[in-house]
Amino acid sequence: MDTIANMLTSIVNGQAAGKQRVAVPHSRFKERLAELLVATGKLASARVQEGPRPKLILTLAYNDAGQAAIGGMKRLSTPGRRRYAGSHNIPFSLDGVGSVIVSTPQGLMEGKTARQKGLGGELICEIW
Repeated sequence: MDTIANMLTSIVNGQAAGKQRVAVPHSRFKERLAELLVATGKLASARVQEGPRPKLILTLAYNDAGQAAIGGMKRLSTPGRRRYAGSHNIPFSLDGVGSVIVSTPQGLMEGKTARQKGLGGELICEIW
């Protein structure tokens, strides 16, 4: 079971349905991914709802016309097939329009930032 892919699918499906928020099971990795998406403007906000089974509450971002901030997402590295790339081999998403999220030794970051810092790592997902 790929929990990261489930999170990405929940976000895309929530935006397609016009929802304001979606809830996904919490993990530290998903929390860091959500923080990165908030910092890049793909999500409006993210918070952890405490309880016996903590949840990550993601507030979806829309532009002034009501269109979703995220056009689509694709999981690149899966539990059955991990994909890694060096700093010079990080792919460009849709010729630079989208972004690739990379898990580096310094944490999660966009592919552009990882290239600038000379860091490679696991290719997590592609967002456009």
